[in-house]
Amino acid sequence: MDNYDADVIIVGAGPTGLMLAGELGLHGISVLVVDRLAEPMQQSRALGFSARTIEEFGQRGLLSRLGEVDVIPAGHFGGVPLDYRVLRGGSYGARGIPQSRTEAMLAGWAAEQGARIRRPVEVTGLTQDEDGVTLQVQGPDGGEQLRGRYVIGCDGARSAVRGAAGIDFPGTEPAIELRFADIAGVRLRPRFAGERVPGGMIMVLPLGPDRCRIIYYDRTEPLRESTDPITFDEVADTFQKLSGEDIHAATPLWVSSTTDVSRQAAQYRRGRVFLAGDAAHIHLPIGAQGMSAGVQDAVNLGWKLALVLQGAAPDALLDTYHSERHPVGARILTNTLAQRILYLGGDEITPLLDVFTELTRYEPVQRHLVGMVTGLDIRHEMGPGEHPLLGRRLPDGPLTRDGQPTTLYTLLAGGRGVLLDLGGEHPLLDTAKAWSDRVDIVEAQRGEDLPDADGILLRPDGYIAWIAPGQDTDALPRALERWFGPAA
Repeated sequence: MDNYDADVIIVGAGPTGLMLAGELGLHGISVLVVDRLAEPMQQSRALGFSARTIEEFGQRGLLSRLGEVDVIPAGHFGGVPLDYRVLRGGSYGARGIPQSRTEAMLAGWAAEQGARIRRPVEVTGLTQDEDGVTLQVQGPDGGEQLRGRYVIGCDGARSAVRGAAGIDFPGTEPAIELRFADIAGVRLRPRFAGERVPGGMIMVLPLGPDRCRIIYYDRTEPLRESTDPITFDEVADTFQKLSGEDIHAATPLWVSSTTDVSRQAAQYRRGRVFLAGDAAHIHLPIGAQGMSAGVQDAVNLGWKLALVLQGAAPDALLDTYHSERHPVGARILTNTLAQRILYLGGDEITPLLDVFTELTRYEPVQRHLVGMVTGLDIRHEMGPGEHPLLGRRLPDGPLTRDGQPTTLYTLLAGGRGVLLDLGGEHPLLDTAKAWSDRVDIVEAQRGEDLPDADGILLRPDGYIAWIAPGQDTDALPRALERWFGPAA
């Protein structure tokens, strides 16, 4: 009999890996998370997450664990201002939340669901067979092997899992470099959307009363060939040249740089190995799309893998992870490269910028761009049906159940599917009873924020798999079997 260290081994204890560990743990799946760092990351790095990720944290009851969350209603696309409230629930996202704080919250939640985390552990190779995956790893006490039924690489742009699994990572080579620093002890004028200045771009994001992040692009500076870290003096010199403001006396808290390299894994799944987060897609960091996409990857994959491991759903369900998330990742690469041109181009793009700015005065254009960068416009294929919400994610809203007020997110908190009977259609309940071990059947009265529908089937990630009217009752058992496996 095969011996496993865990049902699932997740490589990488960043936001993606920890979110995935929690999602799997909700279903009783044993999870081991390994990370090459000896201690959790303490740097601020990503400073928030998108509107779609706010929803996904909300549906698991995680937002309150972050304390006060500052949601910003307006933002930009490549530096062109946009009002994100043109979409219901739209916002530029949560800002001022260091990645270290998000990771600490997710690590606590994953541990509550039973996940184990081991550090420092570095992956040096893997082999897979019909029954599982064996990882070769190096830890403080030397080399060893770890065995799981599945392995998920959430180990970043230089993913060891991706390389060992032989998954290609095509894309574009870097052409430009952004440099940034978190500093304390100075007060600078905020430049939330960035400002084009002679020779480049500068951005200033407040982090507190006397702290901020500065980001700049100097068109005259070539890509660095050295692997040595950039120094604060270099950052301060160039920032003063571009902005005219002297920050040399500030206290540097973190100094780094990044390029516009854009790559996407050719496969998000190879056998029993999956990729998620930066291991699957990397791009210029604009609008917190990177970390948010990784969390969304985790929420898409977790419940599917759990159903297969429990024997409730066939292996083919796992192929929908690639078919649904790969197009989303490709679209992020496209929009970040487009924003790079608007943001960081020279005088030659001024006519393009003028035309683009004029177009954004039209609300349909704003809605399109806001939906693209927030993920709020994602729509998955759910089969035939005419309802405009079919395949889209249902935002939170009030409900009344057994005479008591509740919310949609409260119903989704356990990570199970939910069939809402909103019209007293008791035949719906009879149809779904054969899936009641995987789907919660809820009779409720909807509030004003929820759509006018008699019945709605929600996947555990909140996407609508069936809705009536708009689809006939016969489509309900087909949807239940497609997403939750055969009837019990």
